[in-house]
Amino acid sequence: MALSSPRRTPLSDQVIAQLRTQITSGEWPVGSRIPTEVALVEQLGVARNTVREAVRALAHNGLLDIRQGSGTYVLATSELAGVMHRRFADADQQQVAELRATLETSAAGLAAGRRNQRDLDLLEATLARREEAWSSGDAEDFVQADAAFHQAVVAAAHNDVLAAVYADLGEVMRAHLRHDVGPELVPERYVGHDGILAAVRAGDAGRASVEAGRAIGACAPAEA
Repeated sequence: MALSSPRRTPLSDQVIAQLRTQITSGEWPVGSRIPTEVALVEQLGVARNTVREAVRALAHNGLLDIRQGSGTYVLATSELAGVMHRRFADADQQQVAELRATLETSAAGLAAGRRNQRDLDLLEATLARREEAWSSGDAEDFVQADAAFHQAVVAAAHNDVLAAVYADLGEVMRAHLRHDVGPELVPERYVGHDGILAAVRAGDAGRASVEAGRAIGACAPAEA
């Protein structure tokens, strides 16, 4: 999606709207670094102060994370997702695991009964990407790929409210995955998700929920 030079005033609001669109459309995925301030000035054709004001506004709303010396990164896809991330940044990880289990087991069961061929194709593609990410040894890449698979399961449930809630909790879920996976991928922590896909493909709702719960239970942090 190409950025276009904004017209009419107020200029800062138009820049904010364009940057927000880049985020919500997925053009700038969560976790990615956005173009530099200089690059945005050139693409948008506005003053540096206008770009800076827009970036700061989106950071204040929780969509962007300004990291001194590193750049600015996409933190969430909506203001509510940003609020959720801040609200649960210090949440107990076992409780987050329980929340994941509640949402993802329900989603897997619904997906088994509602999935179509397009859903199955996406699940297969995201599962393959997850395997590739694990093989690469890049922990963050794996977290993003694993999250994409679970998002595909939720999408296959064809429940717009569930999908919206899960999306708003996306960074909370990814933070939990990072906590669980750790800074390095080790064989003992690997949990396959083939069973989830197989159950959803077979239309077995009960088995799909069990497989989703098993996957979360296997990787959840142990209680003290």
